[in-house]
Amino acid sequence: MVELADIVRDHGNDYLEKFGPRMPKAHRRALQAIVSCRTEAMGGHLEACDDSGCAYQRYSYHSCKNRNCPKCHGADTKRWLGKRRRELLPVPYFHVTITIAQQLRRMARSHQEKTYSILMSTAAEALQKLGDDPKYVGGRLAVLAVLHTWTRTLEHHPHVHMLVPAGGLDKDGVWRPARKKKYLVCEKALSKVFRAKFMARMKKQFPGETFVQELWRTDWVVKIKPPINKPGKVLDYLGRYVHRIAIANSRILSLEDGMVTFRYQESDSGKWKRMTLPAQEFLRRYLQHVLPQGFHKVRYFGLWSPANRKKLKAVREQLPKDAEPAEADEASSQEAVRLCPCCGKGIMVVIEVLRPQARSPPWATAVWGAGGQQ
Repeated sequence: MVELADIVRDHGNDYLEKFGPRMPKAHRRALQAIVSCRTEAMGGHLEACDDSGCAYQRYSYHSCKNRNCPKCHGADTKRWLGKRRRELLPVPYFHVTITIAQQLRRMARSHQEKTYSILMSTAAEALQKLGDDPKYVGGRLAVLAVLHTWTRTLEHHPHVHMLVPAGGLDKDGVWRPARKKKYLVCEKALSKVFRAKFMARMKKQFPGETFVQELWRTDWVVKIKPPINKPGKVLDYLGRYVHRIAIANSRILSLEDGMVTFRYQESDSGKWKRMTLPAQEFLRRYLQHVLPQGFHKVRYFGLWSPANRKKLKAVREQLPKDAEPAEADEASSQEAVRLCPCCGKGIMVVIEVLRPQARSPPWATAVWGAGGQQ
């Protein structure tokens, strides 16, 4: 099976020689980590079966733990989902999506950290402004926001997904359900409020930029899906983007003659289709979704903010017992004992620790040098 690491090994050096001086450090680190993940470069250990009648051994190399690597973070995702499920309130939930205008995407890509931060905070602020209105909720909302920057064909498309309970905490500390069971706030009103707040902050952040008037004349895309009684399903959807990026290895079909073929699912029809791109274009599309070092793509606002945990606890005491119990944290409950895959009787034990390789992979030496760092 072709993996992202194979594409980087075969074409990463050419990409770095062409774009390296202009690439953000986070992009270079991501390429280095992806190609080194679970190889000798990361170090690891040698395991052997402790059954005297079985001579089975295997090498196990460490993961890079870079958040842009498709091989890593499966256990992290499970832990995150487990924690979030325990925080869910026993009420219906709305799934809200807010997207910035197409004319701002190029600017967002050039100023990721500032623009994405404005996007996430302003989306929550706009939603809260309408949530404060008694005709909608009349109280403080709880907002879990996850940044998403790609389409299914890896194009740049910054937007934020928000999971919001159907209600809020009023000034008297009383939980108020949303006024209408199938309606959180008005989509058109949310679009206008978000557009006004977002553009005001962008103009303040980038005083030297000129913004086209068309931005104020077009409706910005805002979608609020009907409420769901099992928010765990939306959490599962959001969880796929918390510790992963753009494309999974399972979607990459082939790498032949410098061309990468991958599959994607059409959002309208649900049908799976194929797309073939030059390897360098594929890497360009992939890397534009690598976020700045230290950027938090998951953020909590309102009642879900760490500062309001006591209020959230008070809300939970007002509501009936959870209708959807939290699932166990699979990552923490797994047994440490691992049976031998060969004989099925013995236990795999570590017999040798393997140190990380001192030298960088050959494909990267032209740009990073022998140390593999820049």
